[in-house]
Amino acid sequence: MIYQKEFTVQARRRGFELITRQVEEQLPGTGENGILHLFMKHTSAGLTLNENADPSVRDDFESFIDQLVPENHPVYTHTMEGPDDMPAHLKSSIIGNSLTIPVTNGRMNLGTWQGIYLCEYRNHGGRRKIVMTLYT
Repeated sequence: MIYQKEFTVQARRRGFELITRQVEEQLPGTGENGILHLFMKHTSAGLTLNENADPSVRDDFESFIDQLVPENHPVYTHTMEGPDDMPAHLKSSIIGNSLTIPVTNGRMNLGTWQGIYLCEYRNHGGRRKIVMTLYT
């Protein structure tokens, strides 16, 4: 069986925010085993899986990725949408825009300290759409 749903995550501040609970709420509750695929439908935001307990990890992610891909770099030619736009595209490609997670008994089978991050790279990115596909 294939279950697919598109859902929207409300606008977030720039940074790395946990959305694990929001994703869990979208699961159909079949109690089956399978594979969950999440796909971010945007080129200036991403998804990743990491530490869910200590918020300083998410702050460090943002600090590191901002140093790795700075705004206003002189090599950028795509600058019409503001200084955070081209870096957002690069960050999205580096971090990625999809995740694959095992599902056991209808629940995501994550490690104890794992959570799903919505990676917002724009200062004002707006609402983000995610496509969830569950293969059981």
